[in-house]
Amino acid sequence: MKQELIDELIQLAFKEDIGDGDHTTFSTISATAQGKVQLIIKEEGVLAGVSIAEQIFHTFDRDLKLTVYIPDGTPVKYGDIAFTVDGKVQSLLQTERLVLNVMQRMSGIATTTNHYVKLLEGTNTRILDTRKTTPGMRMLEKEAVKIGGGENHRIGLFDMILLKDNHVDFAGGIENAIVRAKEYLWKKGKQMPIEIEVRNFDELNEALRVGGIDRIMLDNFNVEDTRKAVEIVHGRYALESSGGITKETIRQYAETGVDYISIGALTHSIKSLDMSLKAVR
Repeated sequence: MKQELIDELIQLAFKEDIGDGDHTTFSTISATAQGKVQLIIKEEGVLAGVSIAEQIFHTFDRDLKLTVYIPDGTPVKYGDIAFTVDGKVQSLLQTERLVLNVMQRMSGIATTTNHYVKLLEGTNTRILDTRKTTPGMRMLEKEAVKIGGGENHRIGLFDMILLKDNHVDFAGGIENAIVRAKEYLWKKGKQMPIEIEVRNFDELNEALRVGGIDRIMLDNFNVEDTRKAVEIVHGRYALESSGGITKETIRQYAETGVDYISIGALTHSIKSLDMSLKAVR
């Protein structure tokens, strides 16, 4: 499914950008003209999206030749040349913006993720992303999180049961939600992890009593309460902290002993990494 969605995204992006033709390029550049461009990094960060850029170039024109100097996941600085591309100038001009849009955003996500990961060095806590992604670009954004050193929480609604507050409230409580989820999986013959979100210690203790889950999400617990929850659970289930956690407080949460911390800001409010695709003369 991942590659299929990426292929569809690339095709849709070209349709959105080019429409019935790049009339600026067609009017100024000969169809036989050959040239070269290079991707120039303009600020420090973690590079991401090189492999996707190659797919974009080759989807549009199989004859474009990409020479990679810096692979995905590499720290970069101002002035670095990530790759060059040789081929028809018309093709280079029509793929330029899509490649930059994808790589700037993916690199921004990888850079932000890597910053959070470094804040947790020396602990056993792992950084997770969320579903707070740009519609249509989720696969690319979650891949960027992994390139930056984080982990994917889940891809979508189809690969994990996550019983959040609204599910619990509509189901009539923690026990009903867990029991119904387990019954559903049994009836459907499906095997997937079950995570339950808890908002207070009463819900935590109920989840522990019912059991049959794989992970517990501590929603908007402060640091002190998180530490107490870790002691109560005592390793019986994986624990995830979520909600209101900042760069200033994340280390404190990790030091309580939680297994995961999920950060929506990895994908919903990042700054793209500055770079440009320029002609080589």
